[in-house]
Amino acid sequence: MSATDLLIVAGEASGDLHAARMLTELRALVPGTHAFGMGGDELAAAGFEALAESREIAVVGLTEALKILPKARRIFRRLLAEVERRGTRVAVLVDSPDFNLRLARQLHRRGVRVIYYVSPQVWAWRKGRVKSIERYVDRMLVLFPFEVEFYRAHGVEVAHVGHPLIDEVPRLEHVWDAGAPGGRILLSLLPGSRASEVGAMLPDMRRCVELLAQELDLAVQLIQAPTVDPQIFDAALDGLGVEVRRVRARRFEALAESHFALCASGTATLETALVGTPMVVVYRVHRWSAMLGRLLVDVPYASMVNLVLGREAVPELLQEDCEPRKVAATVTRLLASPAEIEAMRASYRELRRRLGGGGASRNAAAEVARQMGFEVEP
Repeated sequence: MSATDLLIVAGEASGDLHAARMLTELRALVPGTHAFGMGGDELAAAGFEALAESREIAVVGLTEALKILPKARRIFRRLLAEVERRGTRVAVLVDSPDFNLRLARQLHRRGVRVIYYVSPQVWAWRKGRVKSIERYVDRMLVLFPFEVEFYRAHGVEVAHVGHPLIDEVPRLEHVWDAGAPGGRILLSLLPGSRASEVGAMLPDMRRCVELLAQELDLAVQLIQAPTVDPQIFDAALDGLGVEVRRVRARRFEALAESHFALCASGTATLETALVGTPMVVVYRVHRWSAMLGRLLVDVPYASMVNLVLGREAVPELLQEDCEPRKVAATVTRLLASPAEIEAMRASYRELRRRLGGGGASRNAAAEVARQMGFEVEP
């Protein structure tokens, strides 16, 4: 057993990125920290020992989750076996509540201190999960200020560390800063960070591109999540009559060059907003997952942009409304209205102010170091 041994479990692209930034800061505070568990490319680049890859369980929706259940169980058992073999005493679980809250219970039973980084949206749906968090999580690290009051009201030890995207998304010169476009429109597609999302969203985005290309002088770029097999993108775009540039690196710079984005609901909506790119938020899951979600979800918006601002700053076209003709019509209308575009971009500036100052990754790392038993200055 080592005091610098740490389990990290991140189940999707955004969690992998946040965990990697935190781990880098943690190693500066606690040299010699060795982290292992489940993650993606970002954690691997940070020197993480991957026992499993995030993409193996990264799905959305009940129907989709059932398909990967056997694999998730094998990973679950392997992580616990390694914790027992190594005598690990501290774990950082990042988002992915369906997997991580179950893991938190088993880790708690083994005497492992559990830190949860990036809160599940228990304030939005399946609020009963907060009882498990209160019982099995030793410290909840949240990104949004409004989450602190919720957790304190339920007896959960909580700390607001800020949102890592404030540090990760640079302030860039944007194509809209020079005014409305007079020629070719560059459209970015962000279909999600999970294979199941891309499979559901990219065909609709493709059809939308075909419709927009009939009305606009259009260029297209696809922002590819590293957690998704590139062949999935290839299959969805095969035969498209519009050339699509693939973007895997420098995605923020690519977004800053974009006049508009079609963005699947998720962390990418915050990234796109912080860069300053106008967007329509789109999303579709299996109809049974959607029916269940309507019964359980208790928030007025799907995107974090609108939730943080408390109003519909960006259009959301979800499920039945996520229909290519309706999406294309919305994009065309907004591009023809510089006043609406400027109002959206003004909302983005307000969003950045509401998310607070920087230093989230360092703040999270300091909280983890303290849980590991090291003295760290505030």
